[in-house]
Amino acid sequence: MQSAFRPFLVAATLSLASAAQAAGSVAITEWMYNGSEFIEFTNLSGAAVDLTGWSFDDDSRAAGTVSLSAFGTLAAGETVILAEADAATFRAQWSLASSVKVIGGNSVNLGRNDEINLYNASGALVDRLRFGDSSYVPGTIRTQDVSGNPASLAVLDGSDATGWVLSSVGDAFGSRVSTDGFIGNPGVFALAPAVPEPAHYALTLGGLMVVGAIARRRRQA
Repeated sequence: MQSAFRPFLVAATLSLASAAQAAGSVAITEWMYNGSEFIEFTNLSGAAVDLTGWSFDDDSRAAGTVSLSAFGTLAAGETVILAEADAATFRAQWSLASSVKVIGGNSVNLGRNDEINLYNASGALVDRLRFGDSSYVPGTIRTQDVSGNPASLAVLDGSDATGWVLSSVGDAFGSRVSTDGFIGNPGVFALAPAVPEPAHYALTLGGLMVVGAIARRRRQA
């Protein structure tokens, strides 16, 4: 009995652990390099992530260049913004709720052909987005006055902007026009996966236990 059930229990434990790992951490989920320049980061994991000591840099690829510590702890599914304009101005431009965290005054400006690099507190690369429609990454979108969004979660692979699309008013991302006439959807990530409830894990484990019991009975029959 014990030996028949153990593989299913081990499989369930590994499955839950793998699911937690596969959920990822914090990802780049929107950007605009010209106009109302900003970068959006979203916590795609099912747990809170402390951004103390985290940082951003462009194609210089130097961890620690722009501190993101002021974001503090990101709840599961939470989205935050790093903007070129000061925080108050950016918030007013896009009518953002006070609950959306914004770090303004970013002086490491993005160019037409550039990179967005996100580093954790240890200086390890967490996510990278390479873009440049003219020469750097030919074929990727040009986010001039219009932001870019990933067409699916699958394209958030830490590489280039292939598979990203330009925002448009009323799209699935909830894009709108800022007070300055730019188009984007900073502050909310429409593709953020639902955060699993503890009950979901319990039900998953319970279901695997039932499957294990059924298999055991069949072996005994």
